[in-house]
Amino acid sequence: MVMVQVTKKSLAQDLRKKGCSISEIAQELKMQKSGSISKWCRDIFLTSKQVKRLTQKEKSGGIKGRAIFLEKSRRIKKEETERLRKEGFEDIGNLTKKEFLIAGIAMYWSEGYKYSGGEQVGFTNSDSKMILFMLRWFKEICEVADDRISLQVKINQVHKNRVKKVENYWSKITNIPLDQFNKTVLIKTENKKVYPNHDSYFGTLRITIKKGTPIRRKINGWIEGLGNMSA
Repeated sequence: MVMVQVTKKSLAQDLRKKGCSISEIAQELKMQKSGSISKWCRDIFLTSKQVKRLTQKEKSGGIKGRAIFLEKSRRIKKEETERLRKEGFEDIGNLTKKEFLIAGIAMYWSEGYKYSGGEQVGFTNSDSKMILFMLRWFKEICEVADDRISLQVKINQVHKNRVKKVENYWSKITNIPLDQFNKTVLIKTENKKVYPNHDSYFGTLRITIKKGTPIRRKINGWIEGLGNMSA
C-alpha cells in the first residue's frame, strides 16, 4: 500500500511539473480531488506559461459552469411558471352566475365609467379578452341587447392609415357590425418612441351602452356593496 502511494505521489509530481492542474492529476490517477495531491505538489513551482494555461482553463470552466447553472435555473423557473399557470387556471374553472357577476363588477370598478355626476355606462380597454368578458357580462348579467351596444376605437394618429384595419379587427373580435361603431378617435399626442409592434397594435376599444342609466345606477349599488367587503 505504501509502495502504491509512493508511486502515485511520484506520478502526481511528474504531472504537476508538466503543468497539469490538481483536478487533471486526480482524474489521471483515478483519485479523489483531496488534500493528498495538493500536499504532494505544493513545493512544485509552475512556469508562467503553465500558470497562464491553468488560469485560462479555470476561467473557461467557470463560464461553462455558470452557463449550466443558468440553464438549469431557467428550466426550473419555466417548469414552475407552467405549473402555477395550470393551478391558477384550474382554480377558476367554470364560474357560477354570482361569481361572474362579482368578477364583472370588479372589472367595471377598475376600468368602467365612474365619473361624478355621470350615468353613462361604458368600459374601455385594449385587452381583447377583457373586452369580450365585459361584453358578455353586459349581455348576460345586465341583460343588454346587441343593438344597445356601440363601440369606438381610440388610437394614436400615427396609425391613421390603419384605421379601417383596426376597426375591422375589433368588429371581427366582438362580432359587432361596423355600423354600430362611432367614428374612430385619433389621439394627437406625439409618440416619442417607435414600438416594434406597430402593425399588431389595435388601440383601445370603448364600449358604451345606450339608455344605460338604470344599469349604471344598479352598477353603482353593486360597487358599493363590493366596497363594503373592505370595511
